[in-house]
Amino acid sequence: MTYAQTGASVNTDAMGMREMQRRVFAQRDAQHLLVKAPPASGKSRALMFVALDKLYHQGRKKVIVAVPERSIGASFSSTSLTNFGFFADWEVKPEHNLCDPGSSQGKVGAFVDFLNGPEAVLICTHATLRFAFERLAPAAFNGTVLAIDEFHHVSADIEANRLGALLREVMNGSDVHIVAMTGSYFRGDSVPVLSAVEEARFTPVTFNYYDQLNGYEHLKSLGIGHHFYQGRYTDAIGEVFDLGKKTIIHIPNVNSGESTKDKIEEVGFIIDSIGHVESTDPDTGIISIRRADNGAIIRLADLVDDTDQKKRADTQHYLSTFASKDRDGVDVILALGMAKEGFDWPFAEHALTVGYRASLTEVIQIIGRVTRDSPGKEHAQFTNLIAEPDASQGEVKVSVNNMLKAITASLLMEQVLAQNFTFKTKHTGDANDPMAPGVIKIKGFKEPSTARVKQIVETDLNDLKATILQDDTFARAAAGSADPETTNKVLIPKIIRERYPDLDESQVEELRQQVVVDSVIKNGEVREVGDKRFIKMAERFVNIDDININLIDSVNPFQRAFEVMSKSVTPSVLRIISDAITATRVEFTDEEAFALFPKIQVWAKVNGRKPQMRTEDPTEKRYAEVLLYLQKRKQQHLADQRAAQMAGEA
Repeated sequence: MTYAQTGASVNTDAMGMREMQRRVFAQRDAQHLLVKAPPASGKSRALMFVALDKLYHQGRKKVIVAVPERSIGASFSSTSLTNFGFFADWEVKPEHNLCDPGSSQGKVGAFVDFLNGPEAVLICTHATLRFAFERLAPAAFNGTVLAIDEFHHVSADIEANRLGALLREVMNGSDVHIVAMTGSYFRGDSVPVLSAVEEARFTPVTFNYYDQLNGYEHLKSLGIGHHFYQGRYTDAIGEVFDLGKKTIIHIPNVNSGESTKDKIEEVGFIIDSIGHVESTDPDTGIISIRRADNGAIIRLADLVDDTDQKKRADTQHYLSTFASKDRDGVDVILALGMAKEGFDWPFAEHALTVGYRASLTEVIQIIGRVTRDSPGKEHAQFTNLIAEPDASQGEVKVSVNNMLKAITASLLMEQVLAQNFTFKTKHTGDANDPMAPGVIKIKGFKEPSTARVKQIVETDLNDLKATILQDDTFARAAAGSADPETTNKVLIPKIIRERYPDLDESQVEELRQQVVVDSVIKNGEVREVGDKRFIKMAERFVNIDDININLIDSVNPFQRAFEVMSKSVTPSVLRIISDAITATRVEFTDEEAFALFPKIQVWAKVNGRKPQMRTEDPTEKRYAEVLLYLQKRKQQHLADQRAAQMAGEA
């Protein structure tokens, strides 16, 4: 994906605010504010602007900022804002920064003292907030602003997530003002962050990834790729590890199939693939390695080895205080569970991640490590090194499932990071204006008719796509085991109804069209020929002026990624994948079967026969399965009728 380098998202106004921060500040009067914005867009400073306005102009007395881990607390330390035109500075007393070393339980007393004292701002971890709440009533938060960073850590699952329960109790039991911030609003476990009722109480402000990256000064393009391997990843990593790029390597979790189960040995393999260790700095832990190919020195930070906690703490301190400002400070960072959320290394060009990541949040956090704007960095790259399924191994089904989920995760990233479009209904005589490249008119398209659907489209569309792509049934269907119209007209609306139970059928259809159209257009290749624009859909280029909703519904919006995959693996591996999908094919529902029946009738008329089960054509086989399913359902229905009739006569 390429970006225009407009500079808009990083330039500041007379108050020292970037574009995203201005959007947030415009909603500063909202009691519950939900900010969705990418890494490096300036969420921490946006919070400072809003919180200071609430302290000075809205009658709030205290501000509490809760972060998921101690290292992120530094983002909210004292900051001069008046130097750039704002009316006040952000000041945090050292004793009220509870992100220093020590247990969260032990900081509860300081938290309670803060609420009863004169100071205005406190920084703490999510854990400290949870422990403190156990000693406090919700009313203790009257008059406060509660800011929760990395808000995706909250969950609507009350039993599983104490932070989510705390939030609900405080919202219902006090006059608290809440500022929730996240760069990735979907949790990896598919559990929603908030219920639909709770989310409706928030005023959302969305600054999307395309706005952010398109407005950079230096970064011009971003690549997302997969590299498949068989055997041990340590033997294959050299094929994608470019020593000429500043790289973060995330090795696999020790419990995953990709792990060799010896993380220290894996670090050794990676170091050996670079060259010979010259020295290790005793103060920073940085390892100097002489490259085997050209003799240059590579400076490597090892955040995997946790046997010496002091050494790792020294390395972390060096990375956060020096390496983040000096391009030559470090070249490669090896990590396992670290260097993701909130980690700032603006020079990073390549995120190389080994193994499938179950959490979409984790993927987006890792990509966010390389999407910082930095002089001299024109291209950033995310590479996922994934194990190919191997028929000789017993875990074929798991391996195929992981591969499919990795592909769907990259599909979501492509959707999130690509250009945004506005879709409108095309009326007779209308034409798409080539001077308005972000607006596309479509025949038969239903525009949002209610404020609720408009709000979902404007602030929640990527989150809805994440829900769709995380659905196991949909993932298998998208991989080709279901007809495109079934995918678009049956499975997607079913997921929409489950996520937004408050929508009626006309609203569901409006939202369904928005999801499908947006996905197909973003996956399509646009070309300009003279004064006309063409988009590639279903292997052919279509004049944008001729697009209609029926044409779009005939396209599997996510098929292209699986076509790419089919070119990236051997035919034998592709057969393994196909067989595994077939073995766990999408089960029918009455709704899907009834939706497909008219198409089966057309197929039978064209071919002069009924579809057969014994065929190599997956569409014909699917149609035959539907007929068998409908036949069984009819027999069951007649049997139920007879049973009911006999019961009535008795």
